[in-house]
Amino acid sequence: MDKLRLKPNREKSLKRKHPWIFSGSVQEVVGTPKLGETVKVISVDGEEMGYAAYSPHSSIRARMWTFNMDQEVNEEFIAEKLRVAITLRKSNHFHGINNNSCRLINAESDGLPGLIVDMYSDLLSVQFLSAGPELWKDTIIKNLVSITGIEDVFERSDVEVRKLEGLEPRKGTLCGEVPENLIEIIENGKRFLVDIVNGQKTGFYLDQRDNRQKIKQYSAARKVLNCFSYTGAFTVYALEGGAQHVTSIESSREATNLAKKNVHINDLPEEKTSWIDGDVFKELRLLRDKGLSFDMVILDPPKFAPTTAQVRSASRGYKDINLLAFKLLNPGGILATFSCSGGVDRLLFQKIIAGAALDANTDAKILEHLSQGADHPVALNFPEGAYLKGLICQVAEK
Repeated sequence: MDKLRLKPNREKSLKRKHPWIFSGSVQEVVGTPKLGETVKVISVDGEEMGYAAYSPHSSIRARMWTFNMDQEVNEEFIAEKLRVAITLRKSNHFHGINNNSCRLINAESDGLPGLIVDMYSDLLSVQFLSAGPELWKDTIIKNLVSITGIEDVFERSDVEVRKLEGLEPRKGTLCGEVPENLIEIIENGKRFLVDIVNGQKTGFYLDQRDNRQKIKQYSAARKVLNCFSYTGAFTVYALEGGAQHVTSIESSREATNLAKKNVHINDLPEEKTSWIDGDVFKELRLLRDKGLSFDMVILDPPKFAPTTAQVRSASRGYKDINLLAFKLLNPGGILATFSCSGGVDRLLFQKIIAGAALDANTDAKILEHLSQGADHPVALNFPEGAYLKGLICQVAEK
């Protein structure tokens, strides 16, 4: 088997079971492993550390499959990893009468680096984000169908990150029937139409399930502004929570049209909604200049900093929108603000929000810290898996 030898003292993270090996930690590659093939990882002194998927084009040069030298990375290994993760989701009751969709496989945190599998009712939406899972794609699909009993599998590997792995973006049916663009799912008893083929990520933001319930609890009788509203999930929850009115801002008209349908199919008061097609940064300034105000502002932006290299510009973006949000809030108002940027950790995010409140001359308190749902688990050896950070803040009464 081909080997990857580490530089001196670069095995420390592996001894803590962290799954990533960066290119700067590699002293040499012994052999000629191809993209995604398994290599044996050894220290500079020859100590065997485990087996990893090799990615010659990526700054993450290898991702660990296992730290157990007695485990062979083969079809049985992949099948068992899938079975364990899916059994965990079933045991935690992430789907049933009130919820028929959840994340089944959460990449590194489930020991399957770079593999995402989301279940939407009777369809699986999958992403192969790194070279290892791509090499084992046929095995993965075969076992997913066998374990779940779901025969329709659609690939949403149409993401830029694949280019860093030397992989072309891909989208299309892998197994079963080609899905209709829109399928209906149930989340917390509510109905949502999901664009599996062209929607963001795998179609829907399943990681915000629990946080949407939180928003509902704070929405009663409030005038709500939902920014980056996408297909209106937070809007639906706010209306169900008794919001006085919900204004939603989204740059994609297709997403807004779907959001309106989601409000309609849940029999919610459409007269209590208004919709703005536009850039959130620009529209927040226009609302401020008009002297408008709200009792709750929801900020759920897309990923501003996929990596640490973009942290500085992302921090400016987060501060900008949160500063404007604070200025739009009435006394006693609620700010629900999120970041899904892996390069921005929880402490930095809180500092950014604190700085925005300071610049807005606003006294605010944190009521709750929010994170991704439990079907998006975070392995203790992989803190980078805790990508979703949220705060519910309340500004002071005057």
